[in-house]
Amino acid sequence: MGLQFRSLTMLVLLIWFFRWPLIEAQTPARSLDAILQDYAYRAFVRPHTGIPYDGFPPSNLSGIHISVIRLRSGSLYTRGVPSYKEFTIPIGVLEQPYVERLVLVYQNLGNWSTTYYPLPGYIYLSPIIGLLAYDASNLSAKNLPELSLRATEEPISIEFPQVDRVPDGSLARCIWFDLNGNINFTNLVSGRKCETFEQGHFSIVIESAAAPSPAPTPPPPPPPPPRHGGNGNGKRVGIIVGSVAGGILLLILLALLVLWIWRLNKKKKMNKMEKAADSGEALQMTAVGSTKAPAATTTRTQPTLETEYVP
Repeated sequence: MGLQFRSLTMLVLLIWFFRWPLIEAQTPARSLDAILQDYAYRAFVRPHTGIPYDGFPPSNLSGIHISVIRLRSGSLYTRGVPSYKEFTIPIGVLEQPYVERLVLVYQNLGNWSTTYYPLPGYIYLSPIIGLLAYDASNLSAKNLPELSLRATEEPISIEFPQVDRVPDGSLARCIWFDLNGNINFTNLVSGRKCETFEQGHFSIVIESAAAPSPAPTPPPPPPPPPRHGGNGNGKRVGIIVGSVAGGILLLILLALLVLWIWRLNKKKKMNKMEKAADSGEALQMTAVGSTKAPAATTTRTQPTLETEYVP
């Protein structure tokens, strides 16, 4: 039993050893989202529902603009948000999972756009702006997972106020970075307007004549200074792949552990059977023709001739 317990302990430690890098690993852009969510929530000093509040990012991210607005889920679905920075949110927008109140965090990455969203072969005509939804039940929470925000009737429109001139012969397109790191291109609705049915980060780009070398991957932004407040969730959508891989590894290791325990039990049973056989009563050997065979020393039942029953 002690050997099995130690083996199980080693198995658990091995699982966490392999899963830890997967859980902790995040792209710089996703780490930036977590930082900006924390600093944006700090703008809620005496919050009122439906009123936007501008936040202040850390000093080492100067040039980024953030804002927050708290809404009721029912109001978002039935009324939408006619104007929130560059976004126009129509009626029929739903969030998953459902929450009574939610917060929309606005991001304008400004001159940090190419740093956190490098796009070799393309040139940005406008800064990247983002719209992310979070639970509003705890306005002091950090590292919150994003809610899934989706328009069910009309798309969410984005009117970019600053767009560089499109060179002759180039085609400007909308670009959308979703929260899983996927890149999607769509056509412009008008000269400066894009549309989307989901949240994420958006901009307008053109293809460059000569694809520039990829920008160096920036280091993750430093963590915010500690503050008093909620614990936050800590689990993010970006680590689903790591969790799945860890789960598969867990199943494989558990299967190996079960197989090892089964073999150990089988070996113990064989040892018991061998000991029982060695401690049993030995039979005497007797010669039968040219061979020897075991013979019992006594006979439990005496044979009876059939003639003894004849009257």
